[in-house]
Amino acid sequence: MAASLEELEQRLSHLRTELRGAVRARDKAETARIRRALREAEAAWEHALETEAEPDSEALPAEPPAPQASPTTAASRRAERPTHGSIPIREQVHQALTLLGAPAAPKLISSTYEAFFTESLVATKLASLRRDEERSFTAQGYARPYYICAALTHDRLVPARGLLALSTWSVERRIIGPLSPRADFLTHAVGTAEQIQRLTTAGHPTRDAAWRLLRRFALTIPGAYDAAAPEPDPARVIAAAHAEAAVHQQEDDQQRQAAAQRARTQLADVQQLFGAAPMRDALRDASGTLS
Repeated sequence: MAASLEELEQRLSHLRTELRGAVRARDKAETARIRRALREAEAAWEHALETEAEPDSEALPAEPPAPQASPTTAASRRAERPTHGSIPIREQVHQALTLLGAPAAPKLISSTYEAFFTESLVATKLASLRRDEERSFTAQGYARPYYICAALTHDRLVPARGLLALSTWSVERRIIGPLSPRADFLTHAVGTAEQIQRLTTAGHPTRDAAWRLLRRFALTIPGAYDAAAPEPDPARVIAAAHAEAAVHQQEDDQQRQAAAQRARTQLADVQQLFGAAPMRDALRDASGTLS
């Protein structure tokens, strides 16, 4: 029998307590095990939340149950059904980032959300979101299933300017190295194309805004765009994006992994999510003014 939301929330709370203890004890093996269990529990919580939100006849036709619903699957289901009422902005950002699969700027997050979901997301409202999330995490720790956090620069481990990410992603996935902007752009393209494929397979209409978004990606990926076709072919975009990504993947992965290892060694939990304080901020905190 599937666990209830209450049971999953209790498990999440228990795992977060265990994680804090393992991190403080510097037990890397136990920390890695708990993080894996935490991600699995968060995915199960997302799936349970989706099931609870679809009790009536307006829900989509039932599909065969999967062994475990991934965050991407949950976002796909949210995109495929009508939205009733206003959704908190942090949930809107979570849905868009889950679909994109990599750190992204507010403008892209807004464009993606509006292409696949029924409400609008005003990019200017994201300006203070990360700071609000950091304050919440500092006060409550892992009280929420996820936080909207920062991508981190590979060299200084400070917040990458203008990029938002998800706390449920690994540190490696949130590191921005020299090759990462292009690698993440290709990940965004694949996520967008795959979402269009899912909607098409399920028989749901795809908005013009979604095709425009995919076209923007395809135009800058070699081999992804056929000017003679009325719309980009999602499968072609995915194949072309994967082909280009393979060229840079090894070096990008090595840079991300090295930076992530330093982050886990040098930074506290809150800093791993929201970045170390830049030197200017440290000077301001120490003296009250900048010298």
